[in-house]
Amino acid sequence: MLEYNEIVIRKMVIHDGEPYEVLYSHVFRKQQRKPVNAVKMRNLLSGRILEVSFQATDKAEEAEIETKKVKYLFNNKGEWWFCDEKNASNRFKLNEELLGDSRKFILPNTILDVKYFGELPIGVKLPIKVELEVTEAPPAVRGDTAKGGNKIITLSTGATILAPMFIEPGDVVRVNTETGEYVERVGK
Repeated sequence: MLEYNEIVIRKMVIHDGEPYEVLYSHVFRKQQRKPVNAVKMRNLLSGRILEVSFQATDKAEEAEIETKKVKYLFNNKGEWWFCDEKNASNRFKLNEELLGDSRKFILPNTILDVKYFGELPIGVKLPIKVELEVTEAPPAVRGDTAKGGNKIITLSTGATILAPMFIEPGDVVRVNTETGEYVERVGK
């Protein structure tokens, strides 16, 4: 059990029988009252955001989240299909809402970590940085630095990010999956 002040960012807790990930936490005290922890949490099953205030006497159960290695297969009409790393016949799907922005950086046949709450898959854990090929990049125009020397490029997954002017189609770039930002050019 977690005390009210131990419910901090990135902790997984059970609230009303469902798992939540803490997105924001702020412990404060109003005048002479007891301290309160104002928490913003995301439901790991539905993706819904919930704001809760935990009093000094409140406790929360920590959710046990397991991770398993899986292979991403394909997506079709908002359903993203995965299979067990060692057993391709053991397939399951996840909805776009559960994947969030991480779906922009997943290529077919990539091995990923999927988070489980009991036997239920609830989300994907990507590596912090991935390498993707650039499919579209507008040509660099000499002297066009009014926008800070960056341009919008399209990656092999369909994601669009800001990158320096020297990036061309066919380049392989490293992208931070947490922020969605360009890190560096890896090669051609």
